[in-house]
Amino acid sequence: MRIGILAGGGRLPLMIAESAAARGAHVHIVAIRGEADPEIERFHHTWVNWGQIGRMLATLRREGGEQLVIAGGVRRPDFWHIRPDAGFFASLPQILGLIAAGGDDSVLTRVVRFFEGKGLRVKGAHEIAPDLLAEAGDLALTRLGEADRRDAELGFAVRRRLGRLDAGQSVVVADGRVLAIEGAEGTDRMLERVLGLPGREEAPLRRGVLAKGPKPGQELRIDMPAIGPRTIDSVVAADLAAIVVESGAVLILDREETRRRADANNCAVHGLVGVLPAGEAAPAAPFSAQLIGRVRPSRRDLGDIERGIAVVTRLAAFATGKAAVVARAHVLAVEGAEGTAAMLARVRSLRQWSDRRSRRRLGALVCRAAATEAPPLTTLLQQAALQDLAAVAIAGNGPLLEDAREAARTADDLGLSLVTCETGWGQGGTGAA
Repeated sequence: MRIGILAGGGRLPLMIAESAAARGAHVHIVAIRGEADPEIERFHHTWVNWGQIGRMLATLRREGGEQLVIAGGVRRPDFWHIRPDAGFFASLPQILGLIAAGGDDSVLTRVVRFFEGKGLRVKGAHEIAPDLLAEAGDLALTRLGEADRRDAELGFAVRRRLGRLDAGQSVVVADGRVLAIEGAEGTDRMLERVLGLPGREEAPLRRGVLAKGPKPGQELRIDMPAIGPRTIDSVVAADLAAIVVESGAVLILDREETRRRADANNCAVHGLVGVLPAGEAAPAAPFSAQLIGRVRPSRRDLGDIERGIAVVTRLAAFATGKAAVVARAHVLAVEGAEGTAAMLARVRSLRQWSDRRSRRRLGALVCRAAATEAPPLTTLLQQAALQDLAAVAIAGNGPLLEDAREAARTADDLGLSLVTCETGWGQGGTGAA
C-alpha cells in the first residue's frame, strides 16, 4: 500500500508515518515549509510552500497512490510570500471558498472536498494508524474515581446537548459544576483559563475532569481530537484530576510519554465507550426577534443570533452557557464559570484570521435574559462594540430583557443591533420583526 501524508506542524504526521511504515506501507510526506517538523526527512518527502498547489497534488498522486492523510496544525499563510505555481491559480476559486467558509466544520469539509475533487482519496489518521486510538477503560496507573466519573458524565451530557452546533469538543467539570466549554480557542487555551477561576488556586487537592471527544458530524478524517503529553501538563497545571475521552474516537499522541507524565502526576486517563451518538441532530430553536433601537441586523447577523440562541437555550438545564458569541455561524466562545465580561474579552483573538482583517462588524453576542450576576446591558453593549460584534440579542425573559429598552440609545450610539428574542421548540420557522 502507498500513502501520502500532507504534513503540518506537530508530532502527529510523524506518528502516522511510523505506524503506516511499520505495517509495510510506502509512505511519502508532502511537508508544508515553515510548519512541518524537520524530522519528517527520515521518510521519503517533498517540501512545498502554500503556493505550490500544483506540485503538492502531483506529488501526492504519484507517490501516495492517490491515498492521502492530512495531519498537523497550520498557521495563517502569508499570501505575499507563497510563490504560487500554476496549480495555485487553477485552484484559486476553491481556495477563496475555503477562506470565506464559516465554522471549523465548514472549512474542514471543504478541504476534504477540494482534495477529493482533485482525484485523491482522503483517509483518516485512525484508518491508517489505528494503534493511535484511545481504548476503553483506564489508560494510566491512576484509576478514575467515582466523583470524577460523575463529572465526566456531566461533561459528555453537555457535549451531547450541544449537538451539531460546532462547539463543545472539550468540557471541564469539577464537583458537578461546568467550569469551561471549548469554543474556537482550542483545548489548551481553555485549560489555561480554568486555573484562574475563583476558588481553583486554593483547592487542597486536584479535582475535576477534562471531558473530550469529537462533535457529532465532525470531519474525523482530518480533525480527530487528540491528547498527548502537553495535554497532561495542561490538565495538571489547571488542578484537574483526570482526562476522560471517548474511546475509539480520540487519538493519543506519544502514548508512552503521555502515560509516563500521567503516572508521574497521578493523573487519571480514561476512555468511555459510546458516550455521544454520532448521528444526533441539533435543530435550531425557532425564535421571533424584536428590534430595539434603529440598527437592523443583517440576514447573516440573524443566522448568528439563531445559532447563539440554540447554544444558550440548550445549556440552560446545566446551569451554564449563559452567553455565547457566534460569528459567521462559527461558535467563537461559550460562557462557562468565568462570566460574560471575561468571555467577551477573548473574542477578538478567536476570530478567523480573515475576519480579523475585515472592517465590517461581524457576529452576535447572545445572552439568556434570566442569567443571574450578568453585567448591566449597557456594559455588555460597550464590550460587544469593542470586540467589533454587530449585534446583541437577549433571549427569553428576565432582568436583561427589562433593561433592553433603556439601553436602546446606547446600542444606536455604538452602531449595534439590539434585539430581544422569544424562543420556542417545535413551532416551525423563524422570523424577525
